[in-house]
Amino acid sequence: MNKKSIILIVFLILVLGVIFVSIGFFKNKTEKGDKISVVTTLFPQYDFVKEIGGDKVDVTLLLPPGVEAHSYEPKPSDIVKINNSDLFVYTGEFMEPWAHDITLGVDKTVKVVDASASVSLMKEEGDDRVHKHEDEDEEEHLDDHADEREHEDEHEHNHGGVDPHMWLDFDNAKIMAKNITDALVLIDPENVVYYRNNFESYQNKLSELDNEYKNTLSICKSKTIVYGGHYAFGYMAKRYGLDYLSAQGFSPDSEPTAKDMIALTDQINKNGISYIFYEELTSSKIAETLAKETNAKLLLLNGAHNLVKEDYEKNISFVKIMKNNLSNLKTGLNCN
Repeated sequence: MNKKSIILIVFLILVLGVIFVSIGFFKNKTEKGDKISVVTTLFPQYDFVKEIGGDKVDVTLLLPPGVEAHSYEPKPSDIVKINNSDLFVYTGEFMEPWAHDITLGVDKTVKVVDASASVSLMKEEGDDRVHKHEDEDEEEHLDDHADEREHEDEHEHNHGGVDPHMWLDFDNAKIMAKNITDALVLIDPENVVYYRNNFESYQNKLSELDNEYKNTLSICKSKTIVYGGHYAFGYMAKRYGLDYLSAQGFSPDSEPTAKDMIALTDQINKNGISYIFYEELTSSKIAETLAKETNAKLLLLNGAHNLVKEDYEKNISFVKIMKNNLSNLKTGLNCN
């Protein structure tokens, strides 16, 4: 074989190599559909991204279905997912300090969004556990143990002195959705109109939801939510003028003292409360104990941190969860 033939063969191999690599590249791009790859930590942002990004995004929820958000710890594979994404959305350093730490070392090509940016966070104070109590003596009795519970929370799940469950005020949910929208626009400016229109549409959904809550809860005969879970609904209670008694502190792992349980039982009996609300994805033992002691019934009040597997497979939305909550609040607070 002469020299020219060898050069021609090498040239053809190089050309074919380039063609095969190009085919592989375009095949991968086609399979991905040129969608923006988004990784989110909690369900609210996951659903907000789906609503705003539509068919332009491929979104992943980092939390596996059924896992309680406060007890979640990321695996090395989760960090790989984040580094391979175009956009990483987390709730903020107070809800997810681990996520904030990860962002400090994330790949520079990944756009990072703190969904809580520009949200006014409520302080995580002991007296914020009870709103507008008529019986000051009992309120003081509950506050006597606030420091003790806060001390327990610091060791179990420290929220840095603020209540991070911001999405349960729907105005805050709008701010979170806007932060996500702005990030998508920066990444994909060609589709700015698409994202802005979806955002406006979703804002309207949240406004309608807010009005449903206002209209329904304004006529309730009872204004007191007794929650057998951790303190997650402070934003909602404040927005709609409700009293809110939580058996646990800000951590789902904290345990109420015997005096807390006695005070709650007395409060339930005194106010003739017929329903105790329990939490999603955690044990309902405390709510069941309160219900047994007071002959009350149980109803779910879902903080929407994450979904059970069945709801995840059904593609249930944040708005749907909140509508289910309103239905249970209507029953539990006697809003007919």
